[in-house]
Amino acid sequence: MIKLHFIFDKTIKSLALKKKVLRKYKNYSLKKSNYIIIAGGDGFMLNSLKKYYKFKKPFYGINCGTYGFLMNKLDFKNIEKKIYRAKKTIINPLQLTTINKNNYKKKLIAINEVSMFRQSKQTVSLKLIIGKKTIIKKLIGDGLLVSTPAGSTAYNLSVHGPILSLNSGKIAITPISPFRPRRWKGKIVSNTLKIIIKNLNMVKRPVAAVADNIEIRHIKSLKIKINKKINISLLYDNNRSLFKRILIEQVRKNIK
Repeated sequence: MIKLHFIFDKTIKSLALKKKVLRKYKNYSLKKSNYIIIAGGDGFMLNSLKKYYKFKKPFYGINCGTYGFLMNKLDFKNIEKKIYRAKKTIINPLQLTTINKNNYKKKLIAINEVSMFRQSKQTVSLKLIIGKKTIIKKLIGDGLLVSTPAGSTAYNLSVHGPILSLNSGKIAITPISPFRPRRWKGKIVSNTLKIIIKNLNMVKRPVAAVADNIEIRHIKSLKIKINKKINISLLYDNNRSLFKRILIEQVRKNIK
C-alpha cells in the first residue's frame, strides 16, 4: 500500500494545490509514509531533500514554481499510479566542510553546487587543490563553483560550465568571471577526489561560500567531496526523467 507524506511550499500556487490534494489523499506522517511528495519549486525541493533525506524514502516533486527542472508537472491526479510507474534516479550530494576566519568548522551538503564568491568589491584570491595536486596557485576573479551532474544545468551552466551526465562519475569546477588566469575555463574531475579551496587573503579579499542556497561568510578554506553514503532517490514520470532533461540541455548547448 502506498502511503504518502505531502510537503507544500507556502506560495499561492502550492497552497491552492494543498487544498485540492488533502481533500482526496490522506497525509501520513513521515515515519509511517513510504513516499514523500514535495509541492513547490526547485529551491523548495532542494531544501526539502536536505531536510528529509535521512528518512531514506523516495521523493516525488510536483512543480508549483517557475521552471521546475527537478520536478514533475503540476498534476496530482492518479499520484499512486504515477509513483508505481515512475523512474527512480539516485543522486549523491556534495559534502563540504567550511572553516571561517575564526577557525570555526561547519559541515553542510549541497545537491546542486557549492560556490565561493567575493563578498566585497575586491576580487577573490583563491588556491585550488584537487586530490594532492595544486591546480591553480592563485585564481583572481569573482569566484569558483563546484557542481554535481544534477546541478550542472543550473548556476554552473550560467557561468559557462560543462553539462555533466548523471552517470558520468564527474564533478565540474568552473571559474566565475576569472581575471587571472584569464583563459582558464575550469576542469572536470572524478567524483572520488577531494577538492580544497583556500582563500589567500581573508583580510582584503573576504569570500562567502554557498551550498545551494545556504550562505556562510568569511571563509578561510573549503573542503568538498561527493558523499556516496548518502543516496537520495528522486522519482520522475516516464516522459520527465532527469536523465532526459539533462540530455536535452546538452543538445541545446551543442547547437548554440
